[in-house]
Amino acid sequence: MLLILRNLAFYLIFYLISPIFIIGSVLVMYFSVPALKTIVRDWCQFHRWCLRVLVGIDVTIEGEIVDGPVFYAIRHESFFEAIDAPANFDFPAPFAKRELFLIPLWGWAAKVYGLVPVARTDGAKALRAMVSAAKTLSAQGRPLVIFPEGTRTPHGQAGKLQAGFAGLYKLIGIPVIPVAVNSGPLYHPFLKRPGTITYRFGEIIPPGLPRKEVEARVLAAINALNSPPTPETISE
Repeated sequence: MLLILRNLAFYLIFYLISPIFIIGSVLVMYFSVPALKTIVRDWCQFHRWCLRVLVGIDVTIEGEIVDGPVFYAIRHESFFEAIDAPANFDFPAPFAKRELFLIPLWGWAAKVYGLVPVARTDGAKALRAMVSAAKTLSAQGRPLVIFPEGTRTPHGQAGKLQAGFAGLYKLIGIPVIPVAVNSGPLYHPFLKRPGTITYRFGEIIPPGLPRKEVEARVLAAINALNSPPTPETISE
């Protein structure tokens, strides 16, 4: 019963307050990029605060976060890591599926913030558009964030990397940092559980490696935490 009450408090407060951040983003986005950046980061920190205080989910980070134009390839187990990216990185440019840009107000602000749309059904045309946008954003010194599996993969399963990841790696030509995360056992779509979510940042992978080598290194690194949850991971 306590778990359900904590989840009700999380959903009530997080989704009641979030529209204030979204409206604030829309109001400032054409006048002040620094203000937009601050509001988005504050929203992500607010999300973490709700998880910690209301649900009992803590976040720990292992390894080094590098600022600047690098390509973060992150394991995707839940919506947590998608929402959380601006809390970890300085003004990141995440790749996000095109359908998300249809969300009223949020999609509008996301486009101005610099999210890169991923049109999965447009093939080579979509890849060219993503490469062009990614090169522009990385030239501005912003880190790129991608979920190379393309969709959420349940904890305990090793997903496959989408073919587009290798194409982006080759054509953008910047280092890749693989990131493992074990949010799946805690950040369920409906009922969230207390415990600790861990990010583990892997070693920097230089640009220019053969496709098989970079895919093998990224796949191994992002699955570094993909083992059955332990009592230390999930609190009762």
